[in-house]
Amino acid sequence: MFSAPSGSGKTTLVHHLLQQNLPLGFSISATSRAPRGEEVNGKDYYFLTEEEFRKKIEEDAFVEHEEVYKGALYGTLRSEIDRLWEEGKHVLFDIDVVGGLNVKAQYPENTLSIFVQPPSLDELENRLRSRGTESEEKIQQRLDKSAKELVYAQDFDVILVNDELNKAKQEVVRLVKRHLQS
Repeated sequence: MFSAPSGSGKTTLVHHLLQQNLPLGFSISATSRAPRGEEVNGKDYYFLTEEEFRKKIEEDAFVEHEEVYKGALYGTLRSEIDRLWEEGKHVLFDIDVVGGLNVKAQYPENTLSIFVQPPSLDELENRLRSRGTESEEKIQQRLDKSAKELVYAQDFDVILVNDELNKAKQEVVRLVKRHLQS
């Protein structure tokens, strides 16, 4: 399971792992936010309306969920984990920090939790701005949230500082292979 402040590089590392011919399946999260860029429903996220999302909460359809930003709900559907387990795969999460800790609490023996940390908040801001997908207000929201999330790094099994992408990619492959063999 990978968690990190937005812009730390966790999604890049997760995509790298998925190309490594390992028995991993990507857990597609559900969200009430609109797609960004070229995101595709059912591939990047399950895009739900806020009403649909709240109905699934009432139905206890989520392993975890939270309102990450005002009006933007995110969660992991139980059906998604079941789908991957039925395929014989280990579930690979790209998940918000609090959500990641909630999943780890529910599956403590089966979870390798990796916190991807940016080299600095300044670098994180540069990465968020270079995306070019969000307003100044959203960038500031993400930076404020990131400062709070960094406090949780110590609650993860591994803290991986993503200051050099190729080195980080090699390290995540090593960590996941070791976990799969244990």
